[in-house]
Amino acid sequence: MIELLLPADVSCAATRAETVPEGTLFPEEEALVAKSVAKRRNDFATARACARRAMAGLGLPPVAVLHGHRGRPLWPEGIVGSLTHCDGYRAAALARATEVLSLGIDAEPHAPLPSGVRELVTLPAERERIGPPAPEGTGEIHWDRVLFSAKESVFKTWYPVTGIELDFVQAYAVQRADGTDDGDGRLPHGGTAAEGTFTARLLLTDPALPTTLHGQWRIEDGIVATSVLVRPDWKDSDGS
Repeated sequence: MIELLLPADVSCAATRAETVPEGTLFPEEEALVAKSVAKRRNDFATARACARRAMAGLGLPPVAVLHGHRGRPLWPEGIVGSLTHCDGYRAAALARATEVLSLGIDAEPHAPLPSGVRELVTLPAERERIGPPAPEGTGEIHWDRVLFSAKESVFKTWYPVTGIELDFVQAYAVQRADGTDDGDGRLPHGGTAAEGTFTARLLLTDPALPTTLHGQWRIEDGIVATSVLVRPDWKDSDGS
């Protein structure tokens, strides 16, 4: 699904598998999760298996993917990328730095945000725009979850370039459904898949990135996926 949200020069790989065979991780990676619980180990390993498939898509040999501050993946020189994992979906997206300045991907279960989280990760204007949480099982889009995922993709794009922490309320995101100007709150035509675009206006700015980031979202088979991508020449094509 994530490959539908990114251009052809981004190599994507995804899986719905919860585990990978023993020996998938490099020794350096094993050391990072040696004392972790099984779920954390599985999330870590399946995401890195996806990363190596994405590397192969760029013609690169498989290498260990270690992590830096706040778990940010450390990619080979000249490569940018992003990882995501949630129950039922893991993915990686990689590109050459000559083609992409930064990118972020995220996947979440298509369900309402847990009680109390909605207020922590959204601005009042965003809550007014998306309306009250949609009940589960009604075929309605859970816009709070789409918004949360969009912001995760924004932050994964922002941090590797700026090195600055970005809070959820420091980005104002607006989603658009199915190519229209606004979402109507339902899966199109009562179906099980929906997609659209979003923009995120950054309330904390840095000259290395535009003040407005553009992304895409898709809901399919119970998963919300989002992506953001910034080209190296963004200043020539986007004055924001």
